[in-house]
Amino acid sequence: MPDQLFDELEIAVLLPCYNEEQTIADVVLGFRRELPQARIFVYDNNSTDRTAILAARAGATVIREPRQGKGHVVRRMFADIEADIYVMADGDGTYAPEDAPDLIRTLVTERSDMVVGTRRGVTDDAGRTGHAFGNKLFNRLYKTMFGNDFTDIFSGYRVFNRRFIKSFPALSGGFEIETEMSVHASMLRMPVSELTLDYGRRPEGSSSKLSTYKDGVKILWTLMMLMKETRPFSFFSGISAMFLMVSLVFMAPVLAEYFETGLVLRMPTWILSVALLMISMLFFVSGVILDSLARSRAEHKRMLYMGLPATRGNRTGPRVSGDDQGRSSGKARKPIAA
Repeated sequence: MPDQLFDELEIAVLLPCYNEEQTIADVVLGFRRELPQARIFVYDNNSTDRTAILAARAGATVIREPRQGKGHVVRRMFADIEADIYVMADGDGTYAPEDAPDLIRTLVTERSDMVVGTRRGVTDDAGRTGHAFGNKLFNRLYKTMFGNDFTDIFSGYRVFNRRFIKSFPALSGGFEIETEMSVHASMLRMPVSELTLDYGRRPEGSSSKLSTYKDGVKILWTLMMLMKETRPFSFFSGISAMFLMVSLVFMAPVLAEYFETGLVLRMPTWILSVALLMISMLFFVSGVILDSLARSRAEHKRMLYMGLPATRGNRTGPRVSGDDQGRSSGKARKPIAA
């Protein structure tokens, strides 16, 4: 992508942060160097250190989000900022600003709605084998549930166009937000791309905010809830099948005795097996009904998504307020397909 195309795009760099005073200044300066025309926003999520001060000194627009959790921050960022291209990264220095131009180039040339910077060496994350195992497990689970669109659903380094940002509901409150982004793209069949990048390590004294077990449970719960909402037939059919199997286990010996003696000798067992069979049928019918509703909901979401421009085209007007970068461009820009 020629450099002049960067000048025609309104690019916003979004950095959610919580206690990242050791790295945030370098991250902001790195993105300023690689994308000099971009506006850089740091959303401070109740940091107790000097994250906000150092980010502002480095030239970023700092906005505070009081609701604790990355999902709340992302929802606020996506609602606040108007741009053509959105670059989202973490403030911990594990993602290289030098890769941002390549991610943007991929978004534009591949006409994608989202490009994910998949992490090379993610299993070396501070030597935490729990993170590595969970990453592999959940990525494999995602492929089983939603398809093969992504190989790294937890990457925090992503580039979006406006159409993705303004159609994404952002319902999650924590680190599950990346999973929700991936499901949103898979369910609407959005064009997406991946670019394999090196994954850095935190500096000494900087600790990860991710809890292996607590956040792992939240992510698993989010996957199950998203499957219930987007693929209810598969979700409820699975539950129906489990009840059916248990029902048949209890029912089989009772039926065997009946065919031998003509008598039902285990009446409580028979009643239990029939009750389990009825529950199985109830879950199956619920899945059929809810699947029709989910398809209708997906159609409405798709129509909303199709009604949004990939970029702001040749519209003019004020940019996001918050600093002296938020003034009108004063001239029309060429529409750019992303």
